[in-house]
Amino acid sequence: MRLLTAFLIATLTFGGAASAKPPLREVDEIDDALMHVAIADAIRKSCNDINARLVRAYSELSRLKSLARDLGYTEEEVEAYVTSKSEKARMKDKAENYLLANGVRPDDIPALCQFGQEQIKTQTLIGQLLR
Repeated sequence: MRLLTAFLIATLTFGGAASAKPPLREVDEIDDALMHVAIADAIRKSCNDINARLVRAYSELSRLKSLARDLGYTEEEVEAYVTSKSEKARMKDKAENYLLANGVRPDDIPALCQFGQEQIKTQTLIGQLLR
């Protein structure tokens, strides 16, 4: 009986921990891809000679939403993640840090546009969202 009790306690304790979902911001595949979409959006808004591939951007966002659902996140959790003011501010900081790490000051529009052109040329995820 003690063995069964110990097994049930272990199952409930570790089973619950294993099924607990991390916040979406900690799911790198989703958070990083969303950052790339945000950077592509900033580039297209800042650079007159670069446009968005809107269908591709919407497809990527749809893929991310589907991935989140496949990972067990509800529509409400996804919506809260993408509409949260604090998450938007965090994503802006993350994107700015990404640009800085790639030698681009976010407020240097010519450098941002050059970065965008390079992304298009090398067909990175950011580049695939632009033309």
